[in-house]
Amino acid sequence: MKTTVLILATVFGLTAQAQSQDQRPQVPQISVTGEGKIKIVPDQAVISIGFQNTGKDSKEVKTLNDEVVDKVIRFLKKTGIPSTDYKTTNVSLYKNYDYEKKKYNFQASQSLTVTLKDLSKYDEVMMGLNDAGVNSISGVEFKSSKMEDYEKEARKKAVLDAKQKAQDYVSVLGQKIGKALLITDNTQSNIPIPMYKSNMVAMAADGAQRETLAVGELEINTNVSVTFALE
Repeated sequence: MKTTVLILATVFGLTAQAQSQDQRPQVPQISVTGEGKIKIVPDQAVISIGFQNTGKDSKEVKTLNDEVVDKVIRFLKKTGIPSTDYKTTNVSLYKNYDYEKKKYNFQASQSLTVTLKDLSKYDEVMMGLNDAGVNSISGVEFKSSKMEDYEKEARKKAVLDAKQKAQDYVSVLGQKIGKALLITDNTQSNIPIPMYKSNMVAMAADGAQRETLAVGELEINTNVSVTFALE
């Protein structure tokens, strides 16, 4: 009997507490989203390069590849590119069957990425890599050395944009926004979007100007959701 009374008292107590919480006045609030965009001109490029050799003997093709690697590294050092700005990304050596000639051969390949922090050296680097034996350029990705600073600026602009939207909405109601109750970052991945507009210009042997690299612009986009209290 005492147990039953205790259970009923607990249930009634919890119910009363829940009703008391439900009766608390809700804080008037507004939720909006804000967007921050920053357009920047890149000052760095990450160049993905590769080379491969094919032959009858595995040691032969590996030796050929090693010679190219040595030439590439020597050239990069001579150009003044720090060793921290280039690295090997893939190495492979495998046996391949040629169905036309009906015989096996070996293929050795290697790929590297080179971070070029001085875009004025682009043509010099590309020509030097080609002379060193690089026979494949798989891509060029543009970046900025001040990416973190620009990302911070984009986040601030996103919050200011959300604040302005909230003020626009409540101003017609004769109200004001109060402190922020909740801020949520909705940015999935802050990968800069290339916007090709400007080009690198090089001088040809005859003195004429030639456009050899489309540097363009990068766009950093940040999105946030902000909930403000209303006054």
